[in-house]
Amino acid sequence: MPKCVLGQSSSSSRRLQSICAVAAILALAAQCLPALAGLPPKEDRRKQIDKLEEVWRSAVLSANTKALEALLADDYMGITPSGTIQNKDDMLQSLRSGRVHFDLLIVSDRKVRFYGSTAVVTSLADVQAKTAEGPITGSFRYTRVYVRSAQGQWKVVSFEASRVQEAGHKKSESH
Repeated sequence: MPKCVLGQSSSSSRRLQSICAVAAILALAAQCLPALAGLPPKEDRRKQIDKLEEVWRSAVLSANTKALEALLADDYMGITPSGTIQNKDDMLQSLRSGRVHFDLLIVSDRKVRFYGSTAVVTSLADVQAKTAEGPITGSFRYTRVYVRSAQGQWKVVSFEASRVQEAGHKKSESH
């Protein structure tokens, strides 16, 4: 077996150079994948989602069902804090009819994560609203899921909200 002064044979050195070259190519390819998939850079996608979140907030506050209709996917599914399931038509009709009216909707602590052409948004919302069942006030955590179509449009496909429990407030346990 031939010995090398530096402790590596020339074939080992070439193999290491080849591995480094492949690793560099893979690293470059990974950076280009969103562009190859037709996705804008992450910063641009984040700005798009932030803008759509503001469109959602403004539309809900003003009962702008036309804006919401454009934002919601046809197969939209929402779960309210009370556990009620709403499809797109249900959601739009509740605002259109006035059964639900938002007086205040302050959103904070927004986090946006991307998984290919899907964006998952989690936020905290302070809400004051009126419903047919009575007033709703308090803080709610929500998750909204957007999917980007082949045409480049983001649509909301899912929404779920849960009331934030006040400090020191514990639910009674049932056995």
